[in-house]
Amino acid sequence: MKQLQNKVIKFRDERGWQKYHTPKDLAISLSIEASELLENFQWKSDQEAIVKNMENIKDEMADVFIYLLMLSKELNVDLEKAVETKLQKNAGKYPIEKAYGSNKKYNEL
Repeated sequence: MKQLQNKVIKFRDERGWQKYHTPKDLAISLSIEASELLENFQWKSDQEAIVKNMENIKDEMADVFIYLLMLSKELNVDLEKAVETKLQKNAGKYPIEKAYGSNKKYNEL
C-alpha cells in the first residue's frame, strides 16, 4: 500500500497540488467522490447499476481511494494498521455468536 501511496503523492506533487490538499479539503473531496460513487446506483437496482455503470463505478472507487491515501499521508496515518485496529474493535462490538446473519447495530444485539 505504501508504494501505491507514494505513486499518488508523486503524481500530486509533480503538478504542484499539495498546497490545495489540506486535511479538511481532502476530507471534503473524499466525501464528494463517495457521493459520486453513489450516484451510479441512484434510481437503479444493484444489477442495473453494475451493468450500466461499471467503468464509472471503478473510476469513482479509485478516486475515493486516492483521496484516502492522500489524507492518510497528510495525517501520518498508517492505513493498514488503522484497518487492523478497527477490525479488532469491531470484533469486540460484533461477536460472531451475536452478530452472525444479523444487520443490527452493535448496541441492538
